[in-house]
Amino acid sequence: MRKQQIAIIAFALWLTIVSLSMFLAQLVDLGFFFIFSLIGMLMIVQIMQSHYVQPGYQRYIRYLIVAGLVTFGIIVAQRILDIIGWEIVIL
Repeated sequence: MRKQQIAIIAFALWLTIVSLSMFLAQLVDLGFFFIFSLIGMLMIVQIMQSHYVQPGYQRYIRYLIVAGLVTFGIIVAQRILDIIGWEIVIL
């Protein structure tokens, strides 16, 4: 198998584990799921990254990571505003 296929299988397995864990703990929250899936994606991208050659698909993965980090920042900002008591709905 190629690295891409192994990464896809590992990411699907990670998402399944996260989903089942959240379901069994009765903690179904889209924000937590997104954060855990972003952590898994970052770990898998770091592991499969080659040091000397950069394939073309890694550029698109970086765009996906940037979009994920922006969304993560929005989720954190919204949680902080909820703690403070301000009612600003971002998502």
